Amino acid sequence: MVSSRGASAPAVWARPEVLFWGFVLLHGALWTLLPAVLFVNPPLDIIESRVMGREWQLGYAKLPPLPWWTAEAVRLVAGDRFWPLYLTAQVFVGVAFWAVWRLGRALLPAWGALVGVVALAGLHYFNFTAPKFNHDVAQLPFWALTGLSLWRALRFGRDGDWLLLGVWLAGAFWAKYFVVVLIVPLALFMLAEPAARRALATRGPYLAAAVALALAAPHLWWLVAHDFMPFTYAEARAAPPRGALDHLTRPLGFLAGQLVALLPVALAVAVAVWPRRAAAEDRVTALSAFDLRFLAVMAIGPCATLLALSLATGRFLVALWGYPLWCFAGLFLVALLRPAFDAAARRRVAIVVGGTALVIAAAFVVGNGVMPHFDRRDRAIQFPGRELAAAVTAAWRAETGRPLPYVVGPMWLSGNVATFSPDRPRAFVDADAIGHPWIDVADVARRGAVIVYWTDSAEPPRLPAALQGAEARPPLELRQLGRRDGIVRIGYAILRPRGP
Repeated sequence: MVSSRGASAPAVWARPEVLFWGFVLLHGALWTLLPAVLFVNPPLDIIESRVMGREWQLGYAKLPPLPWWTAEAVRLVAGDRFWPLYLTAQVFVGVAFWAVWRLGRALLPAWGALVGVVALAGLHYFNFTAPKFNHDVAQLPFWALTGLSLWRALRFGRDGDWLLLGVWLAGAFWAKYFVVVLIVPLALFMLAEPAARRALATRGPYLAAAVALALAAPHLWWLVAHDFMPFTYAEARAAPPRGALDHLTRPLGFLAGQLVALLPVALAVAVAVWPRRAAAEDRVTALSAFDLRFLAVMAIGPCATLLALSLATGRFLVALWGYPLWCFAGLFLVALLRPAFDAAARRRVAIVVGGTALVIAAAFVVGNGVMPHFDRRDRAIQFPGRELAAAVTAAWRAETGRPLPYVVGPMWLSGNVATFSPDRPRAFVDADAIGHPWIDVADVARRGAVIVYWTDSAEPPRLPAALQGAEARPPLELRQLGRRDGIVRIGYAILRPRGP
C-alpha cells in the first residue's frame, strides 16, 4: 500500500510552479559551475569590469557604469574569486526568467507560461555566452521587467506599476544605451493601440517618465558634460555602409543570425503543437487582441526597430546585440500557436528542452575544456594572467622596493596585471588620458608604472610625454595552452618613480 505522503510527491513535483523554480535553480547552478571549473582565466569582459568598476565613475568612455559597479560591488562582498561574478550573471538571467514567468502566468495557463520560459534555455544568450557578465547580460532583467510592469500598468492602471516601469527603464539605460530600441516600439504601441492610448489621458505614463528621467539624470548630466563620449564607441562598433547594398545585406544578415539562434526556442514550442492529438478544447485559450498585440510588440518590436535603423543607415549590426531582444519570444510563440499541453506534449517539450540544454552544455565543455588541448586557438580563458601579474610585480618590487601603483598598456594585458597583482595597481589603459580622465598622468610619472605590451605589435605603445623614459626589460615567455608553440610573449618596461 502506497502512503499518502508518497502518493502526493509526484503531484507536487509535477506542478508548473515547482518546475519553474527547479528550472531556474538548475540552470543557474549549471552555468555558474561550468565557467568556474573550465575557465583558467576570466574572459575579457570580466577583466574589464574589474578595471573599470573599482574607479566608481559616473560614466565611462565606452558604456554606462551599472554593470561595472555591480562587478566591483560583488568583488567587495565576495572577494577576488570569479565564480561569484558567474553567479551574478545567472541571477540577472534568473530575474529575467521570473519576469517572463509572471507575465506568462497572467496571460496563459501555467503550462503555457512554463514552456514560454524554459524554451529560452535553448537561446545561447541565456547560457553559453552569459558567464561573461557584461552590459549585454545586465540588460536582460530590466527589459523583461519593463514588459511585465507595462502590461500591468496598462491593464490595471495602478500608479505603483507605472512607477516601477520608470525604475526598470532607468535601470536599462544605466545598463546599456541600447534601451532605445525597446523604448521606440513601446512608444509607438502606446500611440497606436487604442487601449494603451487611453492611458495617456491618465497620470501613469507621466509618472513613469518622471521616475525614469530622475533616476537617469546623473548619467545624462555626465553624458552632456563629456560630449556624449560613449556614442563615439558605439558608432565605431556599427561600421558605416560600404555601399548601397549594405542597406539590405546587413539587416538581412543580422536577422538570419537571430533566426538561427531562435531555432531551439521555436522547436521547444513546436513539439507541443505537432503532432496535435489533444482535443481542441484542451488548447491554450486564445488571448485577447490587446494581449496578443502587446506580446508581439515585446517579442518582435525591438528587433524590427533595429532592422529598420540598419536598413535606413546601412550600419553593421553586431550579432550579440540580440541579447535582450528575445525575452518574450517563447511566450509569444505559445500564445500564437496555442498548443495543447497534454501529457504527451509535455514529455516532448521536456525532451527537446532537456536535450538542447545538454547539447549546449556539452559544447561548452568541449569548446573550453577539451579543444584547448588539441587545436591552436588563442583563448582568453587560457591566458596566464596570474603568472603575468606575478612576474611584472616581482620585477617592479625588485627594482624599486615599492608596491606597484600603476600598470599601462592594452586593456587585456594591463587589466590582467591590475586584476591579479597583489598590489592592485590601477590600469591606465592604452595611456589614454581622454578616455580615462580619472587617471592623473602627473601622478603616474611621479610614482612610476610598469608598461606592458605585445611583443609582436607593429609599434611600441605610445606614451604621453610625461611618461617617456621607461626602461625595457627582456620579454616574458609564459606558457599558455592552445598557443601554436605553447608560449605567449609579452614585453614590459619599467618607468621608475620620480618622487616619493
